[in-house]
Amino acid sequence: MSVYTVHEPPLRAGAAAPDVERFAFVRDGFSWWAFLFAPLWMLRHRMWLVLIGYVVIVGTIEIPVKLSGAPSLAANLIGILLGLLVGFEAGTLRRFTLSRRGWKNLGVVSGADVEDAERRFFDAWLRRANSPPGQLPAPTSASPSAAPFQRRPSGPDIIGLFPEPGAPR
Repeated sequence: MSVYTVHEPPLRAGAAAPDVERFAFVRDGFSWWAFLFAPLWMLRHRMWLVLIGYVVIVGTIEIPVKLSGAPSLAANLIGILLGLLVGFEAGTLRRFTLSRRGWKNLGVVSGADVEDAERRFFDAWLRRANSPPGQLPAPTSASPSAAPFQRRPSGPDIIGLFPEPGAPR
């Protein structure tokens, strides 16, 4: 099963509700397309800032290696390692780009593929929208991953063993 984060685009001018057709489901995990064709993958997803950063990093690492007279194997190995890094961080790079554009992260959902994740997310979303205010709907499937995870209510940020500030030490 794959894990996806769900992102809602900003509302268009004059729109009262979000356009569910534009929701983005970003898979968490390794991306072969990002590994094999990193610059083209970044262009495909309109990740301009990420592409500029990638080009700068490749230039600052590979050009000095080639100019130093190192074997071409070293430059190729660096290129492969950078491709692996982009492949592993592809989901994070897409989430970064979406958040910079004002997209809102709605939660996390898992599914066998993106269609299954969409179905699970929208089923839970509709149940939540139709439930009485202040009451969470009961899950309808036996799978604990059917409903998207909810963020905890924001409270005071506490690091340590005690749940409340000022608790005895």
